[in-house]
Amino acid sequence: MTPATRSTTAKRAAKKTTKVAKKVAKKVAKTVTAKTPRAKGRSLHLGLNYVDPVHYDGWDGELNACEQDAHDMQAICTANGIKPVVLLTKQATRAAVLKQLRSAAKALASGDIFVLTYSGHGGQIDDTTGEEDDGIDETWCLYDAELIDDELYVELGKFAKGVRVLVLSDSCHSGTVTRAARTVATGTAKGRSRAMPPDVAKRVYEKHRDFYNGIQEGIATLTRRRGTTEPEIMPSALGLSPQTRAIVRRYNPAVILISGCMDNQTSRDGDVNGAFTTSLLSVWQGGAFMGDYPKFHAAIKAGLPRDQTPNLFVLGAAAKFLGQKPFSR
Repeated sequence: MTPATRSTTAKRAAKKTTKVAKKVAKKVAKTVTAKTPRAKGRSLHLGLNYVDPVHYDGWDGELNACEQDAHDMQAICTANGIKPVVLLTKQATRAAVLKQLRSAAKALASGDIFVLTYSGHGGQIDDTTGEEDDGIDETWCLYDAELIDDELYVELGKFAKGVRVLVLSDSCHSGTVTRAARTVATGTAKGRSRAMPPDVAKRVYEKHRDFYNGIQEGIATLTRRRGTTEPEIMPSALGLSPQTRAIVRRYNPAVILISGCMDNQTSRDGDVNGAFTTSLLSVWQGGAFMGDYPKFHAAIKAGLPRDQTPNLFVLGAAAKFLGQKPFSR
């Protein structure tokens, strides 16, 4: 074989080897991609412009902007590839909400994200288990009955370890708020408080005492079996005891809660959106916002008056989650 022939043969062999290497690399890339799919995302958006007066002792809690809040939060999630479920007013029953929470908990795995948004009234019932310092359990006012803060804590705790959970609550949901809420009668939705009036909260609890006590006792029994207590998730927590911090570190999912206001303030309704949601949408700018969750919270806070200050509260190992862009999969 002449030198020229050997050179030509070597070039052909090298070319063939390169083609084979490229095919192998492409096949490996496909395999890796198949094994590491993009994180899944689900969301649940609750917006209640009124509640069933049958359960709430004649009070319908009429609000103006809650359903629109739910639609706008759903639009953000859809744009980010998060599969949404929207429950509006009559659809947002206890059974429907719990069903959706449990369905999402079963479907999502470590690395996935679940977004839960609530827009409506916050309420209160007496704490019968002695777990709350102020003797009050905070609630979300769903259409046919209230959802207690401890219930939400338990339901979110059913998500797998490593699931990211974002909770956005445009409501008044602290016992202090409901006792001290200032409802502004202006003839417009602007300024109207999203807090169940204290007298209504008391009547509703008295009328359905056995129902709500039964829920609390069931949760207390469950937590005694686990050797834990339930820290509040809905209220704007200003600090945690060492014991509670230890419990929170064992919480499976990573949870970020951004609430509509602090526990001594009132979340306002609006003509189009609630005040909190209005500020959030302004900060988000259709997805142009590029910061992380602490910056997101700070910017929302800056867009609201001093007497409505959103709070940021975390459960579980959420350090990595906090550093991500909001709503990212």
